[in-house]
Amino acid sequence: MTIACPDCGTLEELPQLTRSEVARCPICEAQLERANDRSVTAALACSVATFGLLFPANLLPLMRVDVLGIVRETYIWSSVARLGANQWVILALFTMLFAMVLPLLRFGLLSLVLGSARLGLRPSWMGRAFRWATRLDMWAMPDVFLVGCFVGYSRISASMPVTIEAGGYCFIAAAILCMITRAVMERRIVWRAIAPERDAPEDEQAISCTVCAYVMPADAEGTDCPRCGQRLRARKPDAKRRTLALVIAGYLLYIPANVYPMSSDIRLGQTTEHRIIDGIAELFHAGLWPLGILIFFTSIAVPLLKLAGMSWFLASVRRRSSRHLVARTRLYRLITEVGRWSNVDVFTVAVFVPLLQFGVINQTRVNIGSTAFLLVVVLTMIASRGFDPRLMWDEGLPDRD
Repeated sequence: MTIACPDCGTLEELPQLTRSEVARCPICEAQLERANDRSVTAALACSVATFGLLFPANLLPLMRVDVLGIVRETYIWSSVARLGANQWVILALFTMLFAMVLPLLRFGLLSLVLGSARLGLRPSWMGRAFRWATRLDMWAMPDVFLVGCFVGYSRISASMPVTIEAGGYCFIAAAILCMITRAVMERRIVWRAIAPERDAPEDEQAISCTVCAYVMPADAEGTDCPRCGQRLRARKPDAKRRTLALVIAGYLLYIPANVYPMSSDIRLGQTTEHRIIDGIAELFHAGLWPLGILIFFTSIAVPLLKLAGMSWFLASVRRRSSRHLVARTRLYRLITEVGRWSNVDVFTVAVFVPLLQFGVINQTRVNIGSTAFLLVVVLTMIASRGFDPRLMWDEGLPDRD
């Protein structure tokens, strides 16, 4: 069985793995496959449960606040509606997509694919459905949204009573099951259930699918992958130019995202603005230093790491550098994996906007910093996915086989 490493492009012969073994690329150390006999069954159970729990989580109230007899409840959809009503359309749109629409779409598709694989079926749509379910993994964020809710809960519960409602418990369960699904599912096993790997063509060049790593002759470039339907390309087209444009835009937005406030509180006519660094300071002052450290890394360190890392990758490709290839590839994998967690602060703001509306007593408003920060996160996520790490190996080791 031959696949191509998605990070360095090296053709690999996958051995038959025994229980608990892991196959890694000998060139860049990427994990290619791990043995997991219960991957499909366990992932199917978690995926179906997550899909089912997302409905009450979206429809029922998440939390409730009772201040001087005034009761406020928050729903995911009420957060979206409040943001939209206050003209924060970008923030409302992405909150709706990341927390409501895309999780349902991802786990609906994933449940259909895993159910078909478990039953030994191979419908014609199976590969394309799993391709979309895989791509939506980074954009469906119930787990990130849950952490954002927890941070906001910790901030507010220190000054006013907050009660978790039925929808909140459903969302907690769905987010935990979402993380378990990612942990137990081995994608290589699912791809093999859709269509087995083929041997690399002899005495001719080969290319691989950038989604499922299916190997095809080089003259198949421009056609659709027979397993997942992705258009076959030797390398992602225009990857360097698109990534450079997105990184520049990310740098430009990173400054206002940290200088301007994310939100503001109006209490008895007095306005208090909250930048990212202010929220971190409040958490430390309240003794919630673990959450303060978490927000510092997710909201300040990680976005800057992504921008600096992507700049390093682009510069190394331009210089055709062969230094630190493995380190750069490891950093690319880290950036791609952790980038979504930078949305914690955005979700913290979004979920508590409708909850803290008490007329002249207290009002919470969203500010421009939230939109700028959200755009930094989204642009850097698109940049990391649009960049082709194999370019670093092509330019660094141009004479490799």
